[in-house]
Amino acid sequence: MEIEFDPTKDAANRAKHGLGLSLSLDVFESAVGSMIDQRHRAEIRILTYGFIDGVLHACVHTQRGGVSRVISLRRASRKERLIWPNNLSG
Repeated sequence: MEIEFDPTKDAANRAKHGLGLSLSLDVFESAVGSMIDQRHRAEIRILTYGFIDGVLHACVHTQRGGVSRVISLRRASRKERLIWPNNLSG
């Protein structure tokens, strides 16, 4: 899978969540589910859940010309961890 991201967003994500956006590759490789994020109407955003080092994370991204443009990456919330099974880590 090919990904891209804005270096400024990467720096902001590192400051806010302690994660570089390049780690989203781990989330995509271990994905347990995705859903459309309907809060943004300017473009279709996808919320994908997967694991980084056995911990469930959430990645917001959009598709642009066959490339996943990563917008943010964070640890999944408590509510999200209850929705997506923790025992699927790969």
